[in-house]
Amino acid sequence: MTPDDMAAVRGELEEFTAEVFEPFARNDQRRWGQVCLRGLLTDGQRKPAEPMAARLGEDGNRQALAHSITHSPWDPAHIRAKLAWRMEGVIRPQALVFDDTGFLKDGTASACVSRQYTGTAGKVTHCQVGVSLHLASGHASAAVNWRLFLPQTRDPASAKADPGKVTRRAACGIPDDVGHKKKWQPALDMLDETRSWRIGVPPAIADAGYGDAAAFRHGLQARGLNYVAGISSTLPAQPADAAPVTEPYSGTGRPPVTRYPGKPQSVKELLIAAGRKAARPVQWREGSRPGTGRSGRSGRKRMYSRFVALRIRPAGHEVRQATDGPELPECRLLAQWPAGAPEPVQFWLSDLPSGMPLATLVRLAKLRRRIEHDYREMKQALGLSHFEDRTWGGWHHHVTLVSVAHAFRTLQRLTRAPKDAAPA
Repeated sequence: MTPDDMAAVRGELEEFTAEVFEPFARNDQRRWGQVCLRGLLTDGQRKPAEPMAARLGEDGNRQALAHSITHSPWDPAHIRAKLAWRMEGVIRPQALVFDDTGFLKDGTASACVSRQYTGTAGKVTHCQVGVSLHLASGHASAAVNWRLFLPQTRDPASAKADPGKVTRRAACGIPDDVGHKKKWQPALDMLDETRSWRIGVPPAIADAGYGDAAAFRHGLQARGLNYVAGISSTLPAQPADAAPVTEPYSGTGRPPVTRYPGKPQSVKELLIAAGRKAARPVQWREGSRPGTGRSGRSGRKRMYSRFVALRIRPAGHEVRQATDGPELPECRLLAQWPAGAPEPVQFWLSDLPSGMPLATLVRLAKLRRRIEHDYREMKQALGLSHFEDRTWGGWHHHVTLVSVAHAFRTLQRLTRAPKDAAPA
């Protein structure tokens, strides 16, 4: 926003922050929290405390801004809960979306920095990784919870611990009880916390980094939550009509175990066996760009492709361990198979009811794309990746404030958007 734009909406921002920042214990925390938001929302290439202070005029106290973000003793979970309550009614979420994003770093002194893979760079590099939970619908989304991923190199209990990085834990303020967990575990932790805020929990959406983990899918089911999760093409499964058999007992040795007669196949192999003729055309939304041909009434290009849905039985050691009895549970396999493509290009697994229309299932699976838009806006416009402090607490404060700023922009966009505007 330009300074003039900010002046025009300042009253709305003050009303919004009075609600979201209500958990702050002191008036000065509320004041500087709001000043931080104005700094994040105002146009500028860099969003650390010093550049923001230079843009804020009489409120540009760099020391107070830095203290509010890094050292002020406020619990980000309380602000996130207020934010989730505020945004739930606006977004009317169709799903909770789990995802993660990288924060590229040159050095190794910041909390939880390590050489690790991040889709942000598309490679293994020095970075932090933040796991996030979003309320999402077709027209809007909001990040309402975060966890900073702690790599094995920073965990003294891990066989892969790096002594030099472990010694940095105290300086970074990493709590003693925080250890390494696979990324799907903090995702479930965030789900439990979000449910404790009494947020209505719709289905869960995640990419293959989470969906490939049977333990993540089982964790969602144990919490009574359905899912549509991306998976790799190599995930093993049995056809839905496969049945376990027991070989006749010869009378000597151990009795035979009931098992499936054939080896599991990959989901890609099962889909190719079904054939591309099983694919059906689906439009899942209208895009943001003008288009010709397959365009909606608004004149925007439709997001359109062909999809296949099959009933299958996911296999593998983890699935077998979590299953009572010899029969593997059925799930629905969804795949995108564009016209002219020799094979499917994207895969999802879902335990939603089998009677759900294909178009509805596709729209849920594709809803994760909204989160890429969230990350892009928060990084490019709101300074999500500009945080320069090295502490654990400061990182969680920063991502929370950026999420509040992003939510305010979302509210402004929804308030001022024409009724026929396409979702961002």
